[in-house]
Amino acid sequence: MRPACVIIAREMLDTTQSDAAPPQDEPRGCLFALSQPPLMIFLAVIGCLLLMAALHDLLLL
Repeated sequence: MRPACVIIAREMLDTTQSDAAPPQDEPRGCLFALSQPPLMIFLAVIGCLLLMAALHDLLLL
């Protein structure tokens, strides 16, 4: 089997620290994870589905 050809850009090889990078000694915890928009959208959708299921069970069954 031949390995697939992979093109790696110079930007991907640059491993130097930029000025915008956060300091490494600052811990990132649960509040940082919850501040991410995709996670909040996912949790909101799951919460709405659970709420709709609960209301369906309470009011229509």
